[in-house]
Amino acid sequence: MKNFTNILAINFGGIGDEIFFLPALISLKKEFPNSKITLALEPRSKSVKDLTDIIDDLFLIDIKGKNKYTELLKLIFLARKGNEKGKFDIVVSSGGNKLISILLMLTGIKKRYGYDTGKLSRILLTKAIPLNKNQYACDMYHDLVTPLTNNKTNLPKINVAPQEKIPNSVLIHPGVSLMSIKKGMVKTIPAATWAEVVNLLIDNGKHVILAGGPDDKEVIETILSRINIESPLFTNYYGKTKSLKDLAELIGKAEKFICSDSAPLHVGVAMGTKTYVIFGPTDDKKLIPQSENVIAIKANDNCPIKPCLWEHRQTTCEKLDCLKITAEDIVKKIMN
Repeated sequence: MKNFTNILAINFGGIGDEIFFLPALISLKKEFPNSKITLALEPRSKSVKDLTDIIDDLFLIDIKGKNKYTELLKLIFLARKGNEKGKFDIVVSSGGNKLISILLMLTGIKKRYGYDTGKLSRILLTKAIPLNKNQYACDMYHDLVTPLTNNKTNLPKINVAPQEKIPNSVLIHPGVSLMSIKKGMVKTIPAATWAEVVNLLIDNGKHVILAGGPDDKEVIETILSRINIESPLFTNYYGKTKSLKDLAELIGKAEKFICSDSAPLHVGVAMGTKTYVIFGPTDDKKLIPQSENVIAIKANDNCPIKPCLWEHRQTTCEKLDCLKITAEDIVKKIMN
């Protein structure tokens, strides 16, 4: 297996999915230290390359755009063409679609690894790996490379140096992706509750730093309108992180980090900062590692189908009892 050095990995999804995928790529690099790894992913997630030197090259495939099938044909062409190292020796692909095994066969790559989606996948793939969704997502993706290596990387690792901590600091990143909002996936508490959290933390003597990306403009403006922005214990860092790496460095500087179920959560895990995450309709057991360093904050709503998002429905319900979490409860966990 040591001769297989030119690797194509395929993983479509948001930036969080790409960070989840990193442990699998890291283990492959440990097994094949002289390999070149090319990652095929959606254009919206290309910034993952700024966080790691494990990925040598990217194929940007816009499968969520209007020309999905044209983009898939482009992927097949690029895969068959290879790169400056020559033809690909191995292809590893995530995804539970039954057609993925056909896609991988069409690449012409000799060694093909993907999830077991039925009889066809077991015929067309070199190894069809059982898809176990009931585990931490990093472990789910890592299962794909178990036939190739005995190395096991448990958590995402990124190339951001350890940062000097800001004393007594709590960083808050309240937003979620604009795409999830447009799709009706409500995954976090209201902006007014976030503002209460800021005020209570300041009252408790914490140095609060507020950050966010372009998608978070509305929620940030609401928070700023409800807090004392002149407080010496408050720093507005909104708009100052120009890249994912900038955000990673800021998270590294904070003693504690509070966020929603979104990509910054996974950056917090990779940076090793004590991270508190608001969870509502999604499954914390699949999205955070079992670690005392990552704390899920959830409502005591006793919903019989919670977690429901993606398990039972594609959008969140109107009641949102699972997100009726008070600022007092959040701050109490952080202060403890």
